[in-house]
Amino acid sequence: MLIPVILIVTVVIPLLFMAYRAATRSKAAGEHPATEDAATIARTGQEFADAEAYQAKWREEEKRHQPDTLL
Repeated sequence: MLIPVILIVTVVIPLLFMAYRAATRSKAAGEHPATEDAATIARTGQEFADAEAYQAKWREEEKRHQPDTLL
């Protein structure tokens, strides 16, 4: 009865912790690649700004059409 508890504490928990750390490091490395330069960052920012402008335009159009539709 005591041996499984000792195995879990000494082996399984540290392995789970190391797997978690490896997963978070690889995720962080994938989100911000080292080859990202200033032009790429600026282009990404511009794409987000364009998307926000499109979304605002879409919301305004939906407000105009909202009274026509009833659930």
